[in-house]
Amino acid sequence: QLRPVESGGGLVQSGGSMRLSCAASGFTPEHIYIGWFRQAPGKEREGIACMSGSDDNTYYADSVKGRFTISRDNAKNTVSLQMNSLKPEDTAVYYCAVDATRITSVQRMCSDGALVDYWGRGTQVTVSS
Repeated sequence: QLRPVESGGGLVQSGGSMRLSCAASGFTPEHIYIGWFRQAPGKEREGIACMSGSDDNTYYADSVKGRFTISRDNAKNTVSLQMNSLKPEDTAVYYCAVDATRITSVQRMCSDGALVDYWGRGTQVTVSS
């Protein structure tokens, strides 16, 4: 069964940095959209950083723009999320997701998670104040 696998979560102080990785084995990098989503307790899931596998086009939610960077290593079939200047409000479970069939733009990847094919199990990120 195809499933992205996240790693790298944990506890960090406010203002610190953390890097998440997503292993997307079994997917053809050039044929997918891949994104990072997060969900905090009592809040809706939010698409925060998404990338097109065909042209490296990226999209960021306003809440993370300028602080988070999504990047990929096709040789390793991994996608990373570098998170800098972390804030307590960034505390959430972070999910990696991959779509290979229905998504047609990075904006839609981040905004329409209901269409996304494959989801990881998530990794907890906690930012202490």
